[in-house]
Amino acid sequence: MEKNIILIGMMGCGKTTVGGLLAQRLDRPLVDTDTLIEERQGRSIPDIFAREGEEYFRNLELELCRELSGQEGLVIACGGGLPTQEEAISALRENGLVFWLDRDPGETYDGLDVSGRPLAQAGRDEFLRRYQNRAPVYRRWTDHAIPCGDGPRKAVDLISTIYTEVRKL
Repeated sequence: MEKNIILIGMMGCGKTTVGGLLAQRLDRPLVDTDTLIEERQGRSIPDIFAREGEEYFRNLELELCRELSGQEGLVIACGGGLPTQEEAISALRENGLVFWLDRDPGETYDGLDVSGRPLAQAGRDEFLRRYQNRAPVYRRWTDHAIPCGDGPRKAVDLISTIYTEVRKL
């Protein structure tokens, strides 16, 4: 069985970019949970938040995680808040290795286009506070923390090396 590779971290830390490069390198499908939810709902996440609220969105995430936990050989880029739902992240973890893409939250926010990100609208200080609140959650669920200050290709190299070693065990 080929375990899934699960990428977690704050919005804007590079999960989708790293996930795409990693999927390409390992010849695996990439599933971006936010993108898949948008495709299935036929609308954007900001629209889902505005019309139905965060709880509705989190329920969509949970359903998707339960579905993905039964699949194998995927690279899964999770939405930033997904690991805050214990049931969702534990479902994914049943058949996957979790990598936390840990990037300096100030650098992340400063390079972030927040226009399409509902939970980044409150400004930089709130973003940094959210990181401080989420970091222990990410740490709890991660198998391997990956520093992301040196760019996505370095992160892909490190994840590939770790995953290859883990598969040998």
